[in-house]
Amino acid sequence: MRYVNKINFTVGLLFSLLTFTVNSQVAWVGEKIWTGNPKQPWAEVIITDNKRIVNVGDKTLLSGFTGKVNQTDGALIVPGLIDNHTHFMTGVEGLVSVSTLGATSKEDFVNRIASHVTKINEGEWITGGKWDETNWGGTQPNRHWVDNVTKDHPLLLMRVDSHSALVNSKALALAGIDDKTPDPVGGKIVRDKDGVPTGVLKDAAMEAVFKVMPKTTQDEEDRLLAIGMKHALKHGLTQIHSIPNVLEDAGWREYNLFKRANKNGTQTLRAVIYVPLKDRQKLADIIAADGKGDSWLSWPGVKAMTDGSLGSRSAWLYHPYSDDPSNSGMPIQPIAKLESAIEEANNLGLQLAIHAIGDRANDAVLDIFSKLKPPPVRPRIEHAQHLSQDAVARFSALGAVASMQPYHAIDDGRWAEKRIGKQRLTGTYAFRSLKETGTRITFGSDWNVAPLDPIAGIYAAVTRRTLDGENPQGWIPGQKISVEDALTAYTINNAWAVGMEDQIGSIEVGKFADFVVLDQNLFNMAPEDIRNTKVLMTVIDGNIMYQSE
Repeated sequence: MRYVNKINFTVGLLFSLLTFTVNSQVAWVGEKIWTGNPKQPWAEVIITDNKRIVNVGDKTLLSGFTGKVNQTDGALIVPGLIDNHTHFMTGVEGLVSVSTLGATSKEDFVNRIASHVTKINEGEWITGGKWDETNWGGTQPNRHWVDNVTKDHPLLLMRVDSHSALVNSKALALAGIDDKTPDPVGGKIVRDKDGVPTGVLKDAAMEAVFKVMPKTTQDEEDRLLAIGMKHALKHGLTQIHSIPNVLEDAGWREYNLFKRANKNGTQTLRAVIYVPLKDRQKLADIIAADGKGDSWLSWPGVKAMTDGSLGSRSAWLYHPYSDDPSNSGMPIQPIAKLESAIEEANNLGLQLAIHAIGDRANDAVLDIFSKLKPPPVRPRIEHAQHLSQDAVARFSALGAVASMQPYHAIDDGRWAEKRIGKQRLTGTYAFRSLKETGTRITFGSDWNVAPLDPIAGIYAAVTRRTLDGENPQGWIPGQKISVEDALTAYTINNAWAVGMEDQIGSIEVGKFADFVVLDQNLFNMAPEDIRNTKVLMTVIDGNIMYQSE
């Protein structure tokens, strides 16, 4: 009898193991599933197994299915959303520091800072900000506005575009900036009529202050990264591309943080990290030793700055600014020097991600790309905001990626005409024109410059309704695109931009099971209501990484 029981136990164990193997499959059932796959654009069921998608189709797939069934409560499932351009850790810091973005007057701006001072330790730096002088009439802030309330607290508050910052007198002193300090190459110390620094620093001029700012501890950095990943997942993001800004350690900071999280098993968000162009050989050596990473964390290339921003009047233009006739912007470094460095990086096999906003800057980068041998692999122009008529067609001809951020269009649209006049707006945020010429447009946020929110970006691309409500039919409405085009830019095109289109970006058999459940169907609703859509669930590798309460 004991032997019979033993045999029965063994058979039962084998049956349980077999059942467990079969039941490792999960069916995800949605009201509507937009797959991003042109050959099978719509589905009702996704079946996953061991991180991968193994079947996609209608509800007949559930007949005889023995695995777990997840009946999602959302109205639409889409592929995992990807953000093509973040300054990730700078954005995270903005979540935990003072915010002045919504300030609508000088008094409001100063009061927000004064309130923050009461919550921090003696001598602690005040950072964050994201101020926008257009919200209070256009007068740039001045260190004298804030000196009385900040006192011994050094202050550095970035403008909304991250190409200017306000610092107080304490921070200027620590950085050694005074009346006699010359403007650095690629930057400007804004001065009053007597030549005294006002506290506003542009582009490379900010670096002197960055150098004297204290470094956070490893534990603090890890905590901030966890906050940032959680914030991204909440907004339906399954991957971010982190692009270094003007901060000295940007790029490597994210590289080291995500690498540690990956090693420790705490990484919950896919990441692609770019590092500064100046470190091209260092990155090439890492790739030679360790490769370019994997689907969770990769480091394919380098980023460089060509010019500044339109908001700071430092975007490089062919003709002067309409509201500043003596100024046409400027290249951040000599173009010949930039071209030489880009050529070296290309010869090292690195992907290129080059910031260009003004029409002259974009043409200069396209000229450089056209000369590279061998031709660069999917070279990116970050922002591609204001394009000459010729530039629109050249993107496609050169195989260049237009790495764009649609939220900027509905923000800048409030004031861009004042900067460059109506005639030059024809090539501004030219989503439709670029798409129609065959260019792969990709979308993101430029967080912390804009919200880390792809739903807001889709709304912006589809409606182009400016934040001030002055353009209900859309700002430059001929450049509006469809919901499907916008989703494509946030999914498969972003995957393609980093060479991962065979792994992520669409809901297809064999790809990783990354998708997002939304509470509304973006395809059958009024475009102006898109912005109210909520993320109910974010899934990566078949695992629920975020679920709304």
